[in-house]
Parts: sequence; structure tokens; C-alpha cells
Amino acid sequence: MSWKAWIATTGVLMASLPVMAEKPVSKGELLANSCFSCHGYDGKTVEGATIPPLADYPASMIVSQMKAYRDGERDGTVMPRHARGYTDEEIELLAQYIGKQGQ
Repeated sequence: MSWKAWIATTGVLMASLPVMAEKPVSKGELLANSCFSCHGYDGKTVEGATIPPLADYPASMIVSQMKAYRDGERDGTVMPRHARGYTDEEIELLAQYIGKQGQ
């Protein structure tokens, strides 16, 4: 098979593959994914876990608690260290995404 025939055949095969349109991932979702590793996938309860699920909290509460951890106004073992890494904008974005999970 010549290279021109190979390219034409490959092009036809590629064109016949289904196009997979994926939903774009928002920055809020990317940021929230780090929360889900401890608080449960999509912020939902993990059976037997002692860490609270986040999906039941409104975004405004997540914002206030994250800022309190970050700014040293609330004690914790792990959360103050995590929260220090976020800007106000990032906290807002992740809180908005998590807040939609309980709906």
C-alpha cells in the first residue's frame, strides 16, 4: 500500500469513529476534587467515615469555614494546612462547585 493510500484509508477510518464530546471541567471542579479525596466523592457521605460530607453544606458556609481555617480563626489538624494554599477566588470557586453537589 502506498503512503497516499494509507493516509486516505486512515483518514476514512478516523472520520468514522464516534466523536466523544466531554463536558469541560471547570476550575471549581478541579479545586474541589482535592476535597473529595477526604470528604467523599462529590462531597457525599462515605460509609463509616468520620470526616463530614460537604455536599450538604451551602457554598457560603464552605467559604466562611475555609477562610476561617486559612486565616487561623478556626483550629483543625489538617484543614488549616490545606486552606492556606487557596486564594479567596479559589475558595469561592470550589465552594460554588461543592454547593451544587447536594442539589
